Amino acid sequence: MRKGFVLLILGALLSQCATVPITGRKQVKLLPSSELSSMALAEYDSFKKNEKILPDSDQRVKTVREIGNNIAIAVEKFMVGNHMKNRLEEFDWEFNVAEQDVLNAWCMPGGKVMFYTGILPVCDGVGGIATIMGHEIAHAVARHGNERMSQGLLVQMGGMGLAAAMEQKPEATEALFMTAYGAGSQLGMLKYSRDHESEADKMGLVFMIMAGYDAEEAVDFWSRMAANKGGAAPPEFLSTHPSDATRIKEIKEFIPKAKEIAAKYK
Repeated sequence: MRKGFVLLILGALLSQCATVPITGRKQVKLLPSSELSSMALAEYDSFKKNEKILPDSDQRVKTVREIGNNIAIAVEKFMVGNHMKNRLEEFDWEFNVAEQDVLNAWCMPGGKVMFYTGILPVCDGVGGIATIMGHEIAHAVARHGNERMSQGLLVQMGGMGLAAAMEQKPEATEALFMTAYGAGSQLGMLKYSRDHESEADKMGLVFMIMAGYDAEEAVDFWSRMAANKGGAAPPEFLSTHPSDATRIKEIKEFIPKAKEIAAKYK
């Protein structure tokens, strides 16, 4: 019985393999994008109702939206150029800024982006915002959240589908969803999440270059982030993100390749 279940799961995984744009990594995506986008919209609307969101007239909002729209246009150009135009149907872009003194930003399925005011001083202008925007949008384009949700449903809920999980275990499923789009805490998920972060860094570089921003700004931004931590970051093997030194080194090494890829879409 156990062997049959394992074979069933392996068969499902193999049948749902996809390829991440730019990096070419194979990934497992078990969940329909439409279901996740619907869930994301509900969570995003709930967040906006329960947090202080800056008004449209705020210059910080205008700047974030301008940069977000520029990078979204670059993503659309990339998708069309790589015969993935159908995937654009997943996105209905929205960019907002929450009044929170937190170093964070995120992008949910469907292109729902939120910046926190706490990260804007570290961004220190357009280049830093473009770095984070490209990185967070890359997570959504690469369907990293779907990948983590799929793993979570398999490991924590025995392969239960999203609709069934929401009906039978709504609180656990919602927590799993938020974890998938934030930072996991289980050691078993950490290496997996670091891979996603490195992948988003590389994809984000391509998108920001295509949108007309300077990729060298990414190095400056992550250097400021490292300095801002004041040495408080945990060791890399206990972190969901690459160490600052590793991240900066990999970004520097990938910039020439990112420029080469971006040049194809001029």
